[in-house]
Amino acid sequence: MLLALDQVTKAYPPDVRAVEDVSLEVERGQFVALVGRSGCGKSTLLNLSGAMDFPTSGQVKIDGVATTGVDDAGLTRLRRGKIGFVFQSFQLLPALSVVENVELPLMLAGQSKVREIASERLRWVDMLEFGQRMPYQLSGGQMQRVAIARSLVHSPALLLADEPTGNLDSATGERILDLLRRLSTEQNAAVVLATHSSEAANRADMVVRMRDGRIVC
Repeated sequence: MLLALDQVTKAYPPDVRAVEDVSLEVERGQFVALVGRSGCGKSTLLNLSGAMDFPTSGQVKIDGVATTGVDDAGLTRLRRGKIGFVFQSFQLLPALSVVENVELPLMLAGQSKVREIASERLRWVDMLEFGQRMPYQLSGGQMQRVAIARSLVHSPALLLADEPTGNLDSATGERILDLLRRLSTEQNAAVVLATHSSEAANRADMVVRMRDGRIVC
C-alpha cells in the first residue's frame, strides 16, 4: 500500500480537531478525490499524507514508512523522492522562467541533467514551447500546467493536489483534471485530489466525502 492512514487525528489547541479518527488506504495508480465543504479537513489531510504535517495520534505511512518515525533529513528525502504537490495558487517563483521553475527541485536535490528532465516534463504537459517565458506571461491554466510539470520532475509515486482547478475556468479545469487522470494511468502514480468540484470527483476511482474532520462516506 503506497499511502496508509490509520486512525489519524490532528488536533490544534485549545480544542480544534481538524481531522479526527481517519483511516484511508491509497494504492499506486489510484485516483482519489477528497470532497467536502471548506474547513472539513481536506487540506489538513493532504498535509498529513505528504509529511508536511504530523498526526496528534494515529499513524501515516508512505510506502511503508511511518512519517512520525523519520528525522528531518529522512523527511526531506521522502518528500523529494516520492511525493509531488500541486496547489490552487500555483506557487511559481516570479523571478524564474518557466523551465527554471521546473528545474528548481532537481537543482536543490543536486541532480544532473536538470534541463533535460525539466524539458521532458514540460513536454508532457504541452508547455515546452513556453519554457523561456516568465510566469506573469502565462494564463492561469498555463501556470497550473507548469506547476504540475514541476511536481513531476522526480517522478513521484504520490501526487497531492489541493483544489488545483479552484482558480480556473471550467474548460481549463477540465484540462488540468485530464492531466491528473493521465498521471495515474500512464505513470502508475497515486493521485489524491482535494476538491469542491463534482466534475473533478467524477474522474476519481474513489470518492472520499469529509465532514467536520471525519470521513462520512
